[in-house]
Amino acid sequence: MHDSPRYRPYRGSDFYADGSSARPLVEGTVARGFLREDTLLNEGKVNGQQATTFPFPITRADLDRGEERYNIYCSPCHGRTGEGNGMVVQRGFKTAASYHVDRLRNAPLGYLFDVMTNGFGAMPDYKAQIPVDDRWRIVAYIRALQLTHNASAADVPADEMRKLTTGTGR
Repeated sequence: MHDSPRYRPYRGSDFYADGSSARPLVEGTVARGFLREDTLLNEGKVNGQQATTFPFPITRADLDRGEERYNIYCSPCHGRTGEGNGMVVQRGFKTAASYHVDRLRNAPLGYLFDVMTNGFGAMPDYKAQIPVDDRWRIVAYIRALQLTHNASAADVPADEMRKLTTGTGR
């Protein structure tokens, strides 16, 4: 075994009758886990249009995970509150988009997912760094940031307001 013959893939050899050292992949083969048939989940689109709904129900745990991932990947440029004034921007790099402008506040969820996945302008793509489910969780957290930016005390449910005023919150 120490000195066994070694073949380079698809280089010539006398092992197979056609002179190849390996067999070609079967046409139409998709690696396990890479089919990506669900376009809503993987592309943020429904019937070719940007989605306005999430591909799975968003829970409190999803929002917490979205916040964690946002703070790691997004806040360096967009800032912790989504104003577009993160530390990278404060150090002289191009200003990032604020999530609180009308254009992004009214953008479909699929648009935010698409930009995160494929990049846009000076923003690079994050499809290799952030798994699909986490990108959706970040989108959910961005929506939460957008809602809180223009919220007033009247928007807080009464039972939650009691928790805030009495200090019995989480």
